[in-house]
Amino acid sequence: MRHGGRILVDQLARNGVELVFQVPGESFLAVLDGLHGHPTVRTVTGRQEGGVAMMAEAVGKLTGRPGIAFVTRGPGATNAASGVHVARQDSTPMILFVGQVPLAMRDREAFQEVDYRRMFAPLAKWVAEIEEVRRIPEYVARAFHIAMAGRPGPVVLALPEDVLSSAAEVADAPPVERAAPAASPAAVTAVAERLARSSRPFLLVGGGGWNAAASEALARFAAAWELPVGTAFRCQDHLDNRHPSYAGDVGIAVDPELAAAVRDSDLVLAVGTRLDEITTGGYRLLVPPVPAQRLIHVHPAAEEVGRSYRPELAVVSDPAPFFAELADRPAPAVRPWAERTRALHARYLVWSGEPDPGPGELRLETVVRHLASLLPEDAIVTNGAGNYTGWVHRYYRFRRYGTQLAPRSGSMGYALPAAVAAKLARPDREVVCFAGDGCFQMTMQEFGTACQHEAAVLVLVVNNGIYATIRMHQERRYPGRVSGTAMRNPDFAALARAYGAFGARVTHDGEVADALAEARRSGGPAILDLAVAPEALTTRLALDDLRQPVA
Repeated sequence: MRHGGRILVDQLARNGVELVFQVPGESFLAVLDGLHGHPTVRTVTGRQEGGVAMMAEAVGKLTGRPGIAFVTRGPGATNAASGVHVARQDSTPMILFVGQVPLAMRDREAFQEVDYRRMFAPLAKWVAEIEEVRRIPEYVARAFHIAMAGRPGPVVLALPEDVLSSAAEVADAPPVERAAPAASPAAVTAVAERLARSSRPFLLVGGGGWNAAASEALARFAAAWELPVGTAFRCQDHLDNRHPSYAGDVGIAVDPELAAAVRDSDLVLAVGTRLDEITTGGYRLLVPPVPAQRLIHVHPAAEEVGRSYRPELAVVSDPAPFFAELADRPAPAVRPWAERTRALHARYLVWSGEPDPGPGELRLETVVRHLASLLPEDAIVTNGAGNYTGWVHRYYRFRRYGTQLAPRSGSMGYALPAAVAAKLARPDREVVCFAGDGCFQMTMQEFGTACQHEAAVLVLVVNNGIYATIRMHQERRYPGRVSGTAMRNPDFAALARAYGAFGARVTHDGEVADALAEARRSGGPAILDLAVAPEALTTRLALDDLRQPVA
């Protein structure tokens, strides 16, 4: 006989879960008891439910299997919704377990009662409530299956308090493996034939459901066919950026020459990406429903190939088997696009290697470029949302799959929780977090989680005292009418020291090398407070540029 909390934890263990992220709540005390002293499942205690949900999402993105978070009912669930939204838009497998009021109290608006089916319906792939302790193995197994099937995404399971505390004798469910769709040989042949007949093809890759095998197969295929490859928004680690076919990232602040190349292509092979708003430049690089370019769309979910665009050819497949099959097909003897591929890669090297000098004594391009020269190939780099991320996307070259954790949903506050989760999941790898001052302060309490669990993350807080992205839009649309975008910030380095960690403030380029070296030598969590100029809005735009009179 086991109580429901222990039954549930045993299902997680059977599915290979090693980390559970949670903020404790009275509604799932039995789960906490089930986790007590567990030999294989480690409990990570966070500070706020949005943070632990993002930690779970980061583990899902990093491993390809669902990250796990537990939160309490009511406000715990509503706080966690931000992480569920990231998992949905980023196509990340994740399971959020939410404590619920006892069965006998439902539908009376009991203390912190929420109807989770209605609340999470637009955010999750599946939402359910377990009403019988004996069915816990069944529900958990189904949650793992749905989270990983097709287009990966989040699942939410509500756990009534009395169901968790009830005892039963029930068998564990077998572990769940992902049912991976694979393209038929005929479909791969059709793709190869269309590519061979094109003159200006472009390969655009991204989305969820990737792994190292998919990245390696992509690299083999791109090299053999000499095709130009662009990565979708915040999917830059899908192909080694040094690969001779790599053309750059197609996202926010895309290189104008790369954007022009996508528009001018006669065929676009999109694999894994759902062709979202950011990747398509507001649906202007490829115009729906039928783009000017011939479109082949390969995606693991049938409902995605045709949602926004009508492709000439739709293929339902995971990236790994698709590219493995395609890489085995002989490349055409004549490849008229090869010179274009070389030119696009050369342009990428210039774009990412020759910075446009920005204003101020401390330039973010100096920080990113110096850090990139220091970090090993398998270092994990995280960021949240904001204009500061443009420097990371442009100047950091990702060299291995599984080294970029960033929210394709554009969620602020993501960088620090993701970094904590990454370091706990991959303790042998360096983890560096880039966070704007506004982005950092949305979840900066999770630095305490890093210190408590000895997650040695290096946090670089880009401190300019403004919500720079919104300020940029404000200056453009309502010039001279600044409102609500300034911040009074704390001493972020002192915050680190208050936790007993390393903290330092960096004010000019000459301090960067020593500060990074000292922070990395500290051996524990560290914060570098980067005092950058608020005038530096993007890698190519200064605040004063927006204030120039119109000719």
